[in-house]
Amino acid sequence: LVGQDYLEILSAWYCSFGKCCETGDCRIINNITGLEADLNGQLHGQHLAKAVVVQAVQGFLQSPQPQKALVLSFHGWSGTGKNFVARMVASHLYRDGLKSDCVRVFVSLLHFPHHNYVDSYKAQLQGQIGETLQRCRQALLIFDEAEKLHSSLLDAIKPFVAQHNSKGQADQQRSIFLFLSNLGGNTINEVALDFWRAGRAREEISLELLEQRLRLELQEAAEDSYAHSHLLRENLIDFVVPFLPLEFQHVKLCARDAFLARGLPYTEAMLDEVAQMMVFVPKEEKLFSAQGCKSVPQRINYFLP
Repeated sequence: LVGQDYLEILSAWYCSFGKCCETGDCRIINNITGLEADLNGQLHGQHLAKAVVVQAVQGFLQSPQPQKALVLSFHGWSGTGKNFVARMVASHLYRDGLKSDCVRVFVSLLHFPHHNYVDSYKAQLQGQIGETLQRCRQALLIFDEAEKLHSSLLDAIKPFVAQHNSKGQADQQRSIFLFLSNLGGNTINEVALDFWRAGRAREEISLELLEQRLRLELQEAAEDSYAHSHLLRENLIDFVVPFLPLEFQHVKLCARDAFLARGLPYTEAMLDEVAQMMVFVPKEEKLFSAQGCKSVPQRINYFLP
């Protein structure tokens, strides 16, 4: 009996380090404390995204019987942290991060490049989502470049994010859908610029203000776009998460992180120099980095001996 108990303990211990189960469920960690800490330490200039993502994910995972999937739609300019946050969510919910069997990442132009094959893509997409949900009681589905998804593909996703019909299904299955899009970036930037011109701190920008402005802009988009899919029209998206444009001091923090990640020494002057390499807009104020922090890791190569 003692030997059997020992084997079970050893098996559970091994399970925490190796791929020991077919479902992938033994690899779920749901480290919300770590997620919050890393977002606070590594995501710069995004007070809204930090708060919304942590609260939404934590509340969803703690809910005894969620009635639908959790759906978050990230919006903002390229380089502001949308992909970064998606990767961070994956790494704190699963031991294997993006490599987990319970995580699927779809990139519109990579996985669905030709509209002529949309019917084939639709069947393929539904099959892959269904397979992941069947394999894992908790799944994470990430759609990058969501604004470029064909409307038929968006319709194919709808059944997986809609309200559950049975309580048993809701209890057994939890899924989180993240949609990443550049849509709404200009509206978000306009609000941030208005606050700056009024002498107000960007931290005063509220989610309610930006979400309302974002939804109005999305309603004006082309009829066949992501904005007019069933996801938005039927209120299946739980949170529209705005990512603000990054300023000079945020780019410096990204540069610091890049130096630290590679174990390289740096000075304040070097961080300034990296930030000054970036292009800032609008033309008059030169306030926001046009690329966010996207090319910062490559810029520090300039300082290598």
